[in-house]
Amino acid sequence: MDPIRKKLHRYEIQGHARFLTFSCDQRRPFFNNQATRNIFASQLMTTRSRLGFKLHAWVVMPEHIHLLVQPNLPDVPVSKILMSLKRRVATKILKQWRGVDSNAPARFWQSGGGYDRNIYSSDELAEKIRYIHENPVRRGLVEQPEDWSCSSARAWMGLDTEWDEIDRC
Repeated sequence: MDPIRKKLHRYEIQGHARFLTFSCDQRRPFFNNQATRNIFASQLMTTRSRLGFKLHAWVVMPEHIHLLVQPNLPDVPVSKILMSLKRRVATKILKQWRGVDSNAPARFWQSGGGYDRNIYSSDELAEKIRYIHENPVRRGLVEQPEDWSCSSARAWMGLDTEWDEIDRC
């Protein structure tokens, strides 16, 4: 008997920010090192520049990603952002891994749409930004949000960072 899977419904509403979460295949910690986290962060900035969506907050955790974006509707819905970003990240990382390890995984991302929530208020937007930035602290990876390098926390705090391309609300 097949497990019952929820079907993700995306509600594309002009002007709404979206809180997105998606995971590595089998929730394996593919982003457990700085090099793979940097690949994701770099591709996120490239995808943002190329597709023109707003990026309010983000964090790369060892086995999942949180993004707070505002798509450029109708031309660039969330599905286009995620398809472009996830495909390029997976292709780049898996190609590197297969070059050095014949047992590299076949899949990079967990199947399914992940978690997607429309943000309806400025209070909810601020709460999601805090949640994203505090994720590495809650997990015990760092003591302060700004100590985690693959996140928008440093940019939000006005500190030097390699990844300073965010859109303030």
